[in-house]
Amino acid sequence: MDTPEILLIARNLLADLAAGKSGSEIANYFSPAIRQIEYPNMLNVHGGISDIKTIIDRADKGKQIVTSQSYDIQREYVSGNTVIVEVVWRGTFTLPIGKTPPGEEIKAFFALFMEFENGKIVVQRNYDCFAEF
Repeated sequence: MDTPEILLIARNLLADLAAGKSGSEIANYFSPAIRQIEYPNMLNVHGGISDIKTIIDRADKGKQIVTSQSYDIQREYVSGNTVIVEVVWRGTFTLPIGKTPPGEEIKAFFALFMEFENGKIVVQRNYDCFAEF
């Protein structure tokens, strides 16, 4: 069975993020009208909704404090124009995160729902569940 194009795009985005790409290097994955919805979690207790500028700005700032990160896809699904991935994320930072000192790994379990139009992500919903840090 052929892999749907939108699943390949989602995989490529996660691989590029893990490789440290940010800013204009990842902007092409998103529609200019993107709405990224991040539900409340331990790093962002109020959650939020981001537009393309905020996504790019956050990725650029993150590059300054995230020394490494990985996205280990556990499961992936495609339903119509939507890709759903369950991911184990690991990251290390240049600054302390909770009780975790700089350079030590934190871990999270993510579910990402990415809705596509014309090969671009138009809506992304992040359900981020962090292990205690």
